[in-house]
Amino acid sequence: MLQLKDLPDAKILSKFAERYPDADIERVIHFLTLLRVGSDLSSVLDNFLAEHGLLQGRWWVLILLMREQDLMSTPSSLAEKAGVSRATMTGLIDGLDRDGLVSRVVDVGDRRKLHIKLTTVGQAKLDEVMPEYYRRVGELMGVLSSKQGESLTSMLTKLQNNSDVFK
Repeated sequence: MLQLKDLPDAKILSKFAERYPDADIERVIHFLTLLRVGSDLSSVLDNFLAEHGLLQGRWWVLILLMREQDLMSTPSSLAEKAGVSRATMTGLIDGLDRDGLVSRVVDVGDRRKLHIKLTTVGQAKLDEVMPEYYRRVGELMGVLSSKQGESLTSMLTKLQNNSDVFK
């Protein structure tokens, strides 16, 4: 993903507003800042996970499996929960299986059904990553008061609920 490191300021955006009268410069700056922060946070999370031999997609699959009571789920359910295609999920599962972090389990009652199970190696990987992840999230979000965090969550939820304007 292309990450714009040099965000335009109001002066630069005023040139766009002259050509595109619907451009609300203040709101464009807020939106671009939100995109920038989101992509920067995603990038630093990628770097952190890479130190542990993981990528975000693979990490999320492990977390989704850990959330399950029996540490198992179907590939289609994982794909839906992760918001990716089944083909993408198959690729993620293939890599995790190859590394011994998950295993494929055939349903005893219906051999056509396949489940993905978090292995002890996969759980150990999460046990290695998660304490430091939570420490860093706490440090990052610690710059906000509890009330500011609640306000941020509320504002982000409003934006998410309105994101269909781009569909």
